[in-house]
Amino acid sequence: MATPLEPGLYIVATPIGNLGDVSQRAKDTLGSVAAVACEDTRVTGKLLQLLGLKQRLIRYDDHASDATRDHLLQIAATSPLALVSDAGTPLISDPGYRLVREARARGVAVTSIPGPSAATVALTLSGLPSDRFLFAGFLPNKDKARGDVLQELAAVRATLVFYETAPRLIDSLAAIGRTLPGREVAVARELTKRFEDCRTGTVQHLIAHYEAHPARGEIVLLVAPPGEAEPPGEADVDALLRAALATGKPSQAAGQVAKATGLDRKQLYARALELK
Repeated sequence: MATPLEPGLYIVATPIGNLGDVSQRAKDTLGSVAAVACEDTRVTGKLLQLLGLKQRLIRYDDHASDATRDHLLQIAATSPLALVSDAGTPLISDPGYRLVREARARGVAVTSIPGPSAATVALTLSGLPSDRFLFAGFLPNKDKARGDVLQELAAVRATLVFYETAPRLIDSLAAIGRTLPGREVAVARELTKRFEDCRTGTVQHLIAHYEAHPARGEIVLLVAPPGEAEPPGEADVDALLRAALATGKPSQAAGQVAKATGLDRKQLYARALELK
């Protein structure tokens, strides 16, 4: 019989696809709390049913009010309260950051029950360097904002890890091709499920594949770190400048390309003026 839990907030990782990945500690914790805070009561309700549990569910998502958060913390101050996401480890591109921060500020005990995370599962499958990686959540929806984020991360010497949705995959791959040319990319999808798949290659190869075979399911997108490659050729530099000029002034385009390539900004500015 599981030991009764002390009052506090229990962050519980749940399976990302395969129910067999739920730990005994996670199951024991979920079965011992007074309530479970979750993104979608239907999703978590189904999980609890499969585990043979029936706990009180309280919706807590990105739109939760301060009053809801305060109510949850009042529960956690006197009883054990679990926080879960729809799948995987809570707070990793999921609601919960403010709840945990406020719990700590109020002196409410916080305990994390570790378990699955799509980001780390994808990293282990991809074959990309794993000694250093940067998880950056979801890329923005709009083209310019997406390009700006990728440009900001261009010089980071680590594998970049993003979450992505199937309808946006092609656009994100195209943006990576424009902003981070020559990088090896991996697309990991349906992780731990029956049709799990992880493909690596160039952006062009992956775009061609997913145009012919549209992706489905949840996706993790990974980009290899910059290598010690030879400086880009004239045609590559012009392509980068033209892409940057589509959304910015010559001075801005020169700055972006200089940051991404290490080339001289003044020479790039002169070339940008010619192309403009």
